[in-house]
Amino acid sequence: MGWIAASCASALFAGLVSILSKLGVRTTDPDVATAVRTSVVAVAAWCIAALSGSLPSIPDISPATWLFLALSGLATGGSWICYFKALSQGDVNKVAPIDKSSAALAALLAIVLFGETSHLGLKLVCITAILIGTLLMIKRTDIGERLGTASWPVYAVLAALFAALTSILGKIGIDGIDSNLGTAVRTCVVLAVAWTIVAWKGKSPQIALINRSELGFLALSGLATAGSWLCYYYAIQTGVVSTVVQIDKLSVLVSVLFASIVLKERLAKRAGFGLALMVLGTAAMTACS
Repeated sequence: MGWIAASCASALFAGLVSILSKLGVRTTDPDVATAVRTSVVAVAAWCIAALSGSLPSIPDISPATWLFLALSGLATGGSWICYFKALSQGDVNKVAPIDKSSAALAALLAIVLFGETSHLGLKLVCITAILIGTLLMIKRTDIGERLGTASWPVYAVLAALFAALTSILGKIGIDGIDSNLGTAVRTCVVLAVAWTIVAWKGKSPQIALINRSELGFLALSGLATAGSWLCYYYAIQTGVVSTVVQIDKLSVLVSVLFASIVLKERLAKRAGFGLALMVLGTAAMTACS
């Protein structure tokens, strides 16, 4: 199935995004980093939309589709801002699993909203396994950290909630239009949100202070994000949302692997068991589609 291959490609790119983003926010403000990366994503998305020949269909986009693309973009902007904030404070091995738990919520919403109820019992078991696996990958002390002391767990949870909404709104928003064009349109919304926040918080002067190496990592992160998006939205347009979301969230494997190699972050046995549960739950979800 083409959408299965696209989902796997999306997961690979998304896994790289976590590492590249972490390398890009070591000294750079998270809000500024989000805006810079989004700019790269926007350029890449519109270039691909142009190459795919989908631009002439812009006038044919219905008002309802514009609305859901805009809402999806707003949800994505919220997710990115929270995710970068969490990455700037916490380890990839801790932040990424929480963010990927959005798969469980998105799958539940897809069952309710889109009627994707085939093998419902197995899907619910898989969702439970993913959630348990996520909890096992997080230390109790991490969950108990308070806002104002170490707020990355709060930001990571918010990123997951916004990401789940993005999946559902994105599915509705690209119904009847080319997935490349839909991706490009919603990226403009994210771009506007990101730069508005930078200007509102008075952080524009920090753009000139970005470390060159971190700027390079942010640019690569943006390109990887564009690749992930394009594959992901093609997959959810042509495939089963609850399954596509689960495959995409396997990017946590890529994130954990590269976090170990590049960032020297170690995975405890408890966390390793949790990761195995997440992978098994995802694999079973894919098999029952």
